[in-house]
Amino acid sequence: MTRFNRSLAAAAVIVATTLVAPGAFAQSAREIRGPSPFNAIENEPAPKLVVDPPIPELLARGMVQIQYRAENVRIVPVFGAPALAVSPRIGHLHVTVDDLPWHWADASDQNTVDVVGLPPGQHKVLIELVDANHHVFPGQAVTVAFTVPAPVN
Repeated sequence: MTRFNRSLAAAAVIVATTLVAPGAFAQSAREIRGPSPFNAIENEPAPKLVVDPPIPELLARGMVQIQYRAENVRIVPVFGAPALAVSPRIGHLHVTVDDLPWHWADASDQNTVDVVGLPPGQHKVLIELVDANHHVFPGQAVTVAFTVPAPVN
């Protein structure tokens, strides 16, 4: 094999590796986004709520941002008993601040709970993943505790 042919063969291997390797590690749309919402799912896995701690840099500015993700449930503004039979499963969040006697429903699927205007000190936010009839999915309530620092003068 001539030096030119060896160089050409090496270049071909590099090009082939470059074109094939990214696809070897890529995940499918289904792996990332889950199943299509257009098809019913037999034996759906249980819903799961994953909640991050608040973003620390924002706490110092009096803002609380808590990111979350819901697995095996779509967050949508659909409510009532008939929605319980929908597949793939649907639901929304209930958010309660500092054990207040009221909460709000979040059906936006923005994956972030924002709270502003809390006074300095200890606080907690309860985030519950609920079905279309406002019942908490078993084990899917997370309390996030944090401290809003006093303003620096």
